[in-house]
Parts: sequence; structure tokens; C-alpha cells
Amino acid sequence: MRLTNCARAVTAACAFAAAFVPALIPAAQAATAIAQYDAPKYPPDFTHFDYADPGAPTDGSLSFQNFNEAQSYDSLNPFLVRGAPAPDIQSLMFDTLMQRSWDELASEYPLIAQSVDVAPDLSSATFHIDPRARFSNGDPITAADVKYSFDILTSPRASPLFNAQFSVIRRAVVVDEKTVRFEFRRAERDAPLIAGDLPIFSPKWAKKADGSTIAFDQLSNVPPIASGAYLIESRKNDKQIVYRRNPQYWAADLPTRRGMFRFQRIVFNLYVDQYTMLEAFKAGDTDVRVEYSATQWARKYVGKNFSNGMLEKRNFATSPAQFQGMLINTRKDRFKDVRVRHALSLAFDYDWMNRMMFYGQYTRLKSYFDVSPFAATGLPSPQELALLEPYRASLPPEVFGPMIQLPNTLPPNSLRGNLREARDLLAQAGWHYRDGVLRNDAGEAFTIEIIDDDPGMDRLILPYTQALGMLGIQAHLHEIDSALYQKRIDNFDYDMTTYIYAPTTIPGAELLRRFGSAAASQVGSENYPGVRMPVVDKLVDAVQKADTLAQLQTATHALDRVLMNEYYLVPEYYAPNERIAFKTTIGRPKINPVTYVPEEWVIDYWFRKPGAPDPARNGAQEAHATQATQAAAAAK
Repeated sequence: MRLTNCARAVTAACAFAAAFVPALIPAAQAATAIAQYDAPKYPPDFTHFDYADPGAPTDGSLSFQNFNEAQSYDSLNPFLVRGAPAPDIQSLMFDTLMQRSWDELASEYPLIAQSVDVAPDLSSATFHIDPRARFSNGDPITAADVKYSFDILTSPRASPLFNAQFSVIRRAVVVDEKTVRFEFRRAERDAPLIAGDLPIFSPKWAKKADGSTIAFDQLSNVPPIASGAYLIESRKNDKQIVYRRNPQYWAADLPTRRGMFRFQRIVFNLYVDQYTMLEAFKAGDTDVRVEYSATQWARKYVGKNFSNGMLEKRNFATSPAQFQGMLINTRKDRFKDVRVRHALSLAFDYDWMNRMMFYGQYTRLKSYFDVSPFAATGLPSPQELALLEPYRASLPPEVFGPMIQLPNTLPPNSLRGNLREARDLLAQAGWHYRDGVLRNDAGEAFTIEIIDDDPGMDRLILPYTQALGMLGIQAHLHEIDSALYQKRIDNFDYDMTTYIYAPTTIPGAELLRRFGSAAASQVGSENYPGVRMPVVDKLVDAVQKADTLAQLQTATHALDRVLMNEYYLVPEYYAPNERIAFKTTIGRPKINPVTYVPEEWVIDYWFRKPGAPDPARNGAQEAHATQATQAAAAAK
């Protein structure tokens, strides 16, 4: 199971409330905040985000475990297809032009750029770089550096995920030393925010001592010359990396950074499996653990260090729901028929699983946009029907009726009844039970390989494969290591796999990467199911072109109906709370953000309490020559 990488820029002033209303924006007026809809929450003179604590201590360390489930890393470049990047390196070492807030739908505030002009017709956005902005080597950040970063990330040498993320941008133009203009392919309300999400790095990162240049796709083990708050202090094989806050970090006192990055050092120790990670945390070897297993949370977070008050476990409310499901690779012939995919969904007994394995902690997913205003409910509105009607002939009739109700096994329903319905659907699609297995007219047996890199998933997948076996489908789980797993999903080499799409506060460009037809054949894209539907492309386009929140909701509701009724994956479940266990020596701000990734919230905004023991400091003597020292020397 893998959580899709969620950069902080894409998780989630009153004078500039109409920043995207063309009739109200003079072309020459620079805004200090931009919002996709409505007004930015924070005024131009705000001091810090509400969920930050600028008075928190800044001299402690954080010892953390595996980030995004990676068991090792072999790259210091988070922008490449190949290799496993060092944990959280993109967010800790690469700042973006603007900073998104975590308590609004979609608003951005100054970071590297101190202001932005949005063209009245939404054809471009011009960013004015803060003259104080510096790279980690002390060089000033210029418009040419911003253009370089954009050109590299949208080139074939970088992961196609970034080309897809910034696909709305036609080009970056250097206006002067501190001004860069992004020209857009289409007039879309989120385009200026997408430009604001651009991570910035120095061209000198790729320069050798002799002046020659390393090709960007070969730039994997050179410490970045970047724009973020942290530097690499030391590395230990492929299992540990230590980041140290840059003492010369220029943005530390910006409103968007006050109360942020309170740990002086962040240590990532990568473990081989979940069991080892949990035991290391319980022994006090690491400071914080985010738990994704309901069973582990209910049964394993006990013991001496919980009893004596050294460790604590808490649930934190969160929204929207992350979308987790068992992806079905429609590039494979046997999965192309929607009736087959529907049958596979009927074999999943969520209710039994939640009752027997999850202690009732989960809720069944019923939408791609669950726990948000973008989830479809009831009958389609007239506005939704207007978007869907031109494609009626190519869509299941259920799209035009009440929102789909997923199968359940609550009385009077049963798994046996669901399997009977599944068997009928498979027969309609040409699959019949013969010689002890399900076969098509050519005599080929129906087989499914489910791949995963999490050993804990076997107990969850086994009941599903047993149910499929009752249909005559020969399904088995193939457990592989994380490196091979990443390679296989990047190349769409799988039948099915469990995957988590990280939530976004407001749907936008990520939908192109996840469901756009062009991404279906793009190695390394997030279109893992292989969605290729003109109606989906049209609806994603409608999402991006929505001028009002109501139009956006109409487009996402229609898209939700199509995707759910096409059964591109077997929807699983979500936890309405984030489960975080931590040492009581670690503190957090009094106000929680609205939308967040728990690991990022901890790393970005939590802190070590004053006077608390700090075991992570003990490793400082083992550090190699540090970038922090180099940065300080460069500043002098």
C-alpha cells in the first residue's frame, strides 16, 4: 500500500479579495495574497497562521520514522522518476514561490515571492521575488532561477508528475532580475496558485567544480543547493538522514514561516517493517509515530512507557477523507469490461472487515471526494446533467440516477448474495465457471496478482482473495519490497494494488495526473487505473475552468458519479481521525489546522518542550561535514 506523495504546496489580504475576478483587478495592482474563491482569510499585515505558535521553542530535535513508507533511499533529488528520494527532502529543502494555508480551501501567501499580479483575463500571473530571498549557499534568488526551476521540472529529465502538475503553464518569462511572469495555456482560476506551488532550486546544484554541468536526470547524489529551511547534516548508508535547520535561512521571520520549523534537527531513521518501527517507538527510540492500522492502534499502543506517561496516543480530527481503494489496472484486457470491475467490488466485504479487524474505527468510502462539499449525493442536478448528457451513450445508466450505493453485508444483505450478483455480471461479460475455475470463451483462467509492499496488508487482502476464489477467480497476494513496488506501479506492471490518493482541499490539477487520458500512458503518472474516457477529460477540464464555487461543485459531482459507476477501483475505507502517538516531551500549537497530512503537521509545527531530554542530539558527533557549516561560511 502506498500513500501518494503529497507535497506541502498542494495540501492546502482582504483588500485583494477579488484576486481572481477579472473585472475588479487592475493589471498593475500587486496582491500579497491570492485565493481561488472568496477572500483570503489573513489580511496583508497578518503575523502568523492561526495554527502556528511563534512562541514555541526552536532548539530541539525530532527523531522520526519512515516517511511515506519508504524503507530506504538512494537519491537526494525528489524530482526524478528513478530512485527513492530521501524522506521529506522536497518539503524541508525546497521552498515554493508562495505558501498555501492549511485552514482555507485554496489561498496562498508570500514566501519566495512577496507579491503577485494576476492578469484580468487570467492569461498570466507575474510574481515579484522578495529581494531578501536566498539559496542555501547565500546566492540571491532571481527570476532566472525561477524560470530555470520551471523549465527543468517540465522537461523530460524530471518526473512526468511535475510536468502534469504545471501543465497549465505555457512558459515562464523573465521580466527583470526579480520579476517572473507565468503565461497560462488556459484561463483557469487555480492557475496562479499552481504557479505559486513551484519549488525553486539553484542552477549551481548541477554544476561541477570544473564548471561542467551534470544532466538533471543524473543529479541524484549531490546535496541540493535549494531554497528551504533545512540542510543535510549527515547521512548513514540508506537508512538514516539528518537535516539541520539552516542558521542563515532568510525566511524564518516571514508571517508564513513564524511558528514553523521549530526543530533544529530532524532525524529520519528508516526501518525494514511496521513491526520494527512500532517497537522502536515504544522503546523510546523515536519521538512520534503516525498509525494507519486500526488493529495496531487498538491493541499495541500499551505498555510501560504509556503507563508511566512517557508516551501518549491521541486521535485528531481531519478532513477531507483520503481516498483509499484497490486499484484495478484497466490496461489489462480482462479488466476492461465495467461489469467485471463491478463484480470485483461486490466481492469486497467491508462490513465484516470493519467489525472483525478494525474495531469499528473506519467508515466506508462512498465518493472520490468524501467528507467534502465536492462529493456527489442524491440525484444529479440539472447543471450536472447538462455536463453529462452529451456522453449518455458511453456511460452506465446508473450515472444519471441516484448516487451509487456500494454493496454491503449488513442484514438482510450478505456476502453470499453479493457474490451471486457478481457471478451474474461475470457471466454477462463472458466469464463462466468451468473445470473448477472461471474461464472466458478462449478457455483462459481468470487470475489476479495483487501486489503490495506492506506485510501488514496480507491479513486484509486474504479474505478478499478467498471471496474471489468462491467466484472461481484465482487471486493471490504478491508481497514485494518497496523499491520493486515503486518500479512496478510507475510502469503500470500490476493487476491490482491498494493505493491511497492523498486528499486536497480543493480539486484541481491533480485530477489530470490521476484520471486524465494523456496520463494513462505516461510512465510515472498517477493514473494507475488507466482511465481513458473523453467524458472524464471533459469534466476535469470543467473543474479547472470553474469560475465559481458552485460551478466547481457541479463539475466534481458529475465527475464523482462517472468514476464511481465505472468501478476503476474497489473503494475501501477511511479513518475519520488521524492517529498520532508521541512522547510527552513533544508539544504542539493549541490550534489545529483544518486540512493536513499528519506527518507534515508534526514536522512543520510541533516542537520539543523546554527542558525536555533530547536523545537525538547525541548523534551530532557522528555527523559528516555539514552543509550548515558551509552555508554559514558562505554568508560571512
